[in-house]
Amino acid sequence: MMLRWLPYPMVRIALFFMGGVVYGIYFPEFFPFKVIVALGLLLTAAFFVVKASSKNNKFPLASGLIGLIVIFLLGYARLVLFTHSTYDDHFSKIKSKIEAYEAIVRSVPEEKAKSWKVEIELKSVKGNLTTSKLRETGWQPVTGKLLLYVSKGHLPANNWEYGDHILVKGSPQELSPPANPGEFDFKRFLSFKNISHQQFVQPEDVKFIGHSSRKGFIYYSNQTRAWSMTKLNEFIHGDDEKAIAIALVLGVADGIDNDLQNAYAASGAMHVLAVSGMHVGIIYAIILLLVKPLGRYWWSKWVTAAASLILLWCFAFVTGLSPSVLRAVTMFSFIALARPFGKRTNIYNTLAASVFVLLVYNPYLIMSVGFQLSYLAVIGIVFLQRPLYNLWEIENRLGDWVWQITGVSIAAQIATFALGLLYFHQFPTYFLISNLFVIPLSTVVLVMGIFLLATGFISPVASLTGAMLEWLVKLMNWIVFKTEALPMSLINDIHISLFQCWLLMGILVTLILLFEFKSIQWLYFSFFLVTMFTVEQWNHFFNFVDQKQLIVYSVNGHKALEYIDRGQSYFLADSALSTDQERIRFHIQPNRLQHGVSNTTARIPFLHQKNGVNYFSINKKTFAWISNEKATFPLNNSIDYLIVSHNALRKTGLVKARTSHIIFDGTNSNRILNSLRQENKNNKIELYSVLDKGAFILQ
Repeated sequence: MMLRWLPYPMVRIALFFMGGVVYGIYFPEFFPFKVIVALGLLLTAAFFVVKASSKNNKFPLASGLIGLIVIFLLGYARLVLFTHSTYDDHFSKIKSKIEAYEAIVRSVPEEKAKSWKVEIELKSVKGNLTTSKLRETGWQPVTGKLLLYVSKGHLPANNWEYGDHILVKGSPQELSPPANPGEFDFKRFLSFKNISHQQFVQPEDVKFIGHSSRKGFIYYSNQTRAWSMTKLNEFIHGDDEKAIAIALVLGVADGIDNDLQNAYAASGAMHVLAVSGMHVGIIYAIILLLVKPLGRYWWSKWVTAAASLILLWCFAFVTGLSPSVLRAVTMFSFIALARPFGKRTNIYNTLAASVFVLLVYNPYLIMSVGFQLSYLAVIGIVFLQRPLYNLWEIENRLGDWVWQITGVSIAAQIATFALGLLYFHQFPTYFLISNLFVIPLSTVVLVMGIFLLATGFISPVASLTGAMLEWLVKLMNWIVFKTEALPMSLINDIHISLFQCWLLMGILVTLILLFEFKSIQWLYFSFFLVTMFTVEQWNHFFNFVDQKQLIVYSVNGHKALEYIDRGQSYFLADSALSTDQERIRFHIQPNRLQHGVSNTTARIPFLHQKNGVNYFSINKKTFAWISNEKATFPLNNSIDYLIVSHNALRKTGLVKARTSHIIFDGTNSNRILNSLRQENKNNKIELYSVLDKGAFILQ
């Protein structure tokens, strides 16, 4: 077994480094950092002692294990050192309230419906500081990043550039955890980008100080991408065509509307809308094709490697050095560098080396969905595509080409199947059909898009290229919409837990190993994992699906109440929320997925109204829902739970409520709530605000 493991040193190193990073993410305070450092130094010394004690390395297992544990600890240490919130000078460590701060723009402003969103890095803050030196200036140097939302107004936030200095009035607010069950954890997602706070400001609260004197590499990369977007917008007409072309060539998908994005998702072609491994792989393949005539010279392999590195990183520069492009370019850079060494290396060591370098650069990349899907897809293609291709020998050239693309699609889908269900809760049934057309078309669009940028200064050539490009994108969109329109094109509302995802990946791996080594043991192991998956599925059914739940959701400015009874949902909400599919998808749908909701009704059949108050009973508990301050309560009846909307108790008050529990939904103001809290000083009634505490759940 050890002899089989010997040719993969970088795989071992990368796996243990990843293990240290993951350990640090999930157990950040299990061991003090100083203890980890001391243990690492001790084990490093032990490693060299074991090595020096035997010239012939009589203890390879011991020295190897010690070395890998040191790599594990290095992964943990790198994560801790990369986490800004652990720094002593992080702005979150300041106890006093921040009045203002100076910051540097660290992203291109992104346009939202009512504001501009920009990532900024704090340099100094002003507040009620304590040290004598700081009392004189009032400013304290700090570190840390946050998201700044600037309301749209006269301030040209869209003209800010990377590296600009700004002055902001006010105090950042810490990001809140998810307010509803199953909701996307935006706070955790941003923590992987070293962002823990945000602030919403008006244009008059921000002062532009000036442009940075040091532009830097990233600044010029962003400027190049902005110029490229201008050129694509200039020579391509049609909103959908522009959006898809910009997404394919530059990786900017902000302009794609929901219908078009859903169509690509339903057809299984979503991967082409983000510049990643496939796009960089296409460019690398084109580079190899262009330098192929030089293959007869001994030095051609080194020229190929140098040309690949230069052109790949030039492409990354044009796309604004986005994380997904950097990840893919780094991966293919290692592949390009490994090619000149021929048989002295293998693809798995090369991939592992790129993973190791990327995680040293940014250990939080391991939590990126794109990072996980990209490497799983590449590993799946490398390991499975050739065996799948060999299953069917087609002599026809066109048929052989179709089978090659089909094999690539199947291999990538097998490798990413479990993660796709975990993150996206859906499976596109016609991915083979769509990819058969979309992959070749997207390849041509990518190449022509790059050609358009290269000839952008020659208007006639660029105009002709843009017209052809627009026609190709229209054809690709037409294929995607037609695929989406096929019956059962998308199996959605799939729910699996993280543990089930691991079990699914284990089942797939054991089945692959069964065919690889033809050993019955892998079949037994696979059967064991299938049994565990089934048990976990039954456990989820009894704990979530076969249950009743009443929930008042936390949606700011909206009322939303849902009663779930064994997969049947009765949902009551205001008209604005009921028709807002994006908010439903973000706030409401995750809980429905978890509880196996298959049917939703926009009313509660056992609800009745009296004197402006809605009444209903569930499991011998009486509920009332009031949304009008003119409504009156029967003086001789008491209720168990009162749900309040639109400040309905502003005049009625708590005295007439005749209940022990009051739940305030997202339509109530803080001012009215604070007034009612003062009225309830004796705590006779339990007050619950979903905006403060999250969704109210009665299981």
